[in-house]
Amino acid sequence: MTITAIQLERFTAFQKNRIEFSPGLNVFIGANGTGKTHLMKVAYAACDISKTKQDYAEKLIRVFLPSKRSLGRLVKRQRGIAHSHVEVFRNDLKLRVSFSNHANKPESATVTGARRWIEQPVESVYIPVKEMLSNAPGFRSLYAQREVHFEEVYSDILDRAYRPALRGPIDATRHRLLDYLKKTIEGKVLVKDEEFFLKSRHGNLEFSLLAEGMRKLALIWLLVQNGTLLDGSVLFWDEPETNLNPKLFGPLIDVLLELQRLGVQIFLATHDYIILKEIDLRQKEGDQISFHALFRDPKSGDIACHSSAEYAGIHPNAIADAFSDVYDREVKRSLGGFKG
Repeated sequence: MTITAIQLERFTAFQKNRIEFSPGLNVFIGANGTGKTHLMKVAYAACDISKTKQDYAEKLIRVFLPSKRSLGRLVKRQRGIAHSHVEVFRNDLKLRVSFSNHANKPESATVTGARRWIEQPVESVYIPVKEMLSNAPGFRSLYAQREVHFEEVYSDILDRAYRPALRGPIDATRHRLLDYLKKTIEGKVLVKDEEFFLKSRHGNLEFSLLAEGMRKLALIWLLVQNGTLLDGSVLFWDEPETNLNPKLFGPLIDVLLELQRLGVQIFLATHDYIILKEIDLRQKEGDQISFHALFRDPKSGDIACHSSAEYAGIHPNAIADAFSDVYDREVKRSLGGFKG
């Protein structure tokens, strides 16, 4: 039960958009402010409530955290009264929420399709840009008892990370993936008194002393090991390249492509050229990949999206354009044509 489409109308930066998704790996690219993270949060909130049975409007408030937790601030800014509509599709299932820019509380919204939606729950994980495992001890209890200004995705990812392993043997494919990750991070993850450690041949190293990029790969090991990322689950990852050594981009993409082959639907937002090219170079026949280029229409100024099943079909490709510009200037300077 993968996310098949999202349709937005006057929601945050979007005027009116519908985007269809691959059941495998979905890659969002685009300049800052084109809504990549917003799309993932809309879809993640819908997945999460299928298990928690929380009100969808309330979950949107918790993952977006608008000022004063006012739902109406998620409506695209314009004069007068305006209404926002959000629709998330899973094949024949549709979850819809509508609200006005005057709505202050989630009770002001109209949610439809929720009953059927929660009858078919889906496991989901959202990994935000900021790594949280090194700050984990005490965070969940603080978040549950106090009004702290953190989007709920930070608390949610810790809930997933703290889960004990599933009962029963690990299948051969997951075992192979865990071994690959273990070699990459040179160890495995242990949890003791809410604190995460990397256990290696050098001993137990607390996450606060571990490079942030390695913590991200260690988190994936943990989510595979405890059974959170299995066939039918959905992974959302915002800028996985942040603080990750480029030498690890290849292994990272290998892991994501393998998860996609295992039946995990993945949504990934990136600003990095190498991440895109590693996907292009490492994909195999049968992999289900869609690239979604978000951009502002030069005439209307509204956000638009062009989707492609192939890297060569990405248009516009802001990442490749920036890389080409740097390369051209480097060549020009090497040839002695650079002035200033």
